[in-house]
Amino acid sequence: MAFQTYSLFVLSVIVISFGHIESRLNLLQLQNDIDKLKADFNSSHSDVADGGPIFTEKLSSWTERNEKRIILSQIISMYLKMLENTDKSKAHVRNIAEELHTLKESLSDGSKKIEDLKDLTKLQMGDLKIQRKAVNELFSVLQKLGDTSSSHKRKRSQFQRLCKC
Repeated sequence: MAFQTYSLFVLSVIVISFGHIESRLNLLQLQNDIDKLKADFNSSHSDVADGGPIFTEKLSSWTERNEKRIILSQIISMYLKMLENTDKSKAHVRNIAEELHTLKESLSDGSKKIEDLKDLTKLQMGDLKIQRKAVNELFSVLQKLGDTSSSHKRKRSQFQRLCKC
């Protein structure tokens, strides 16, 4: 039950944080629907606070916009999965699910990135063929890493020149 209550809170955060993605989101209606969903799940139950937040703590460590899109797409998927097991005859449940689907579509690049990460964890690095391919790509990977770190250094030095710290 704690998962569902914190999930509802994070859903509110997601919708408010990224409400600008879809201008047609009706935040007031969505808040009413979330309040009804909280009642459905009895989210005022005392066990809700046990163990701390589920999603909001993780959101705080994802600071860049593109990073947030990755984690938010995964969180939205979890909400949609949770709502699969709820009573869809209720209008507020259907409305929340529709809005989540809309948000998920707008964050589809984040979903693709999550799949890429999952695919990487499935690689059999003990397989000789995989190792050969990896070795062939090593220089290119290191080049991309160098490009990324030099661009961060450049941004940092530009900031230091502008900043009167």
